[in-house]
Amino acid sequence: MPSSPDQQVADATGQNWVDQYAPQWARPYLRLARADRPIGTWLLLWPCLWSIGLASADQGLSGATLLLMLLFGIGSFVMRGAGCTYNDIVDHEFDAKVARTASRPIPSGAIRVTHAWVFLIVQCLVGLCVLLTLNSFAIILGASSLILIAIYPFMKRITYWPQAFLGLTFNWGALLGWAAVQGDLTWAPLILYAGGIAWTIGYDTIYAHQDKEDDALIGVKSTALRMGDETPAWLVIFYGVAWILFGVAGTLAGMNLLFHLGLLAAAAHLFWQIRSVNIDDPEKCLRLFKSNRDLGAILFFAILLGSL
Repeated sequence: MPSSPDQQVADATGQNWVDQYAPQWARPYLRLARADRPIGTWLLLWPCLWSIGLASADQGLSGATLLLMLLFGIGSFVMRGAGCTYNDIVDHEFDAKVARTASRPIPSGAIRVTHAWVFLIVQCLVGLCVLLTLNSFAIILGASSLILIAIYPFMKRITYWPQAFLGLTFNWGALLGWAAVQGDLTWAPLILYAGGIAWTIGYDTIYAHQDKEDDALIGVKSTALRMGDETPAWLVIFYGVAWILFGVAGTLAGMNLLFHLGLLAAAAHLFWQIRSVNIDDPEKCLRLFKSNRDLGAILFFAILLGSL
């Protein structure tokens, strides 16, 4: 039975702005774009801001740097929404069988698939407008990410490591931010990108533990199913690798000692996540997953301090 436009998505917070303030006609589309759950936008945006910060270390927070960060903020919002829309179009039959996702706009019947495709095109056009403000190298690099976006939703059907493909996709901004400033790529953004991939595998494994029982029943694969009870040990590996690579990227970009002091705060946060994780507590898994917004902020401020 189709849902009402006022039906809240299961994993959205009760006080989100979409359910409180958005017009009724717009709510299903904003929910489809996950505007009611902004954590994904933050996780997509932070690698962009880290990279811009590293590439602009000798400029500081100039007007041009702040404008670029604003453009990447807009781009992250619309392209995260486009990615979620595309993912839900591809996965709507699976989503209907999973308790946490059955209330999403497409499986619940609030939005038709054809309307979702139109909404996807509109979001991509907005993202294209942002991309076209960048230099030619960055435009080509940004457009190439569409390949990863297109194949990611299918990875959970064929591999237990779809989180690795999510990492490749979600951290593209670590390359694009640098390219937008410098017009090229060097080892610093490449290593930052690799660190972001390891970080994403960690946090999205925690997230995937919410759905592991349903995923096993319907034949969907994930690192949560692959790692199982050994997840905390795997988190030590992936978060440890991410932290080391973030440090190497900062060093290559010329960060000062304050950056490395900030990295200690990032290490403490990652250690707290590992110590706190309970893979059989979906609510705690969601809270820890969302806490990576704070990890992103810690690393960003470390980069700002490292530029002084």
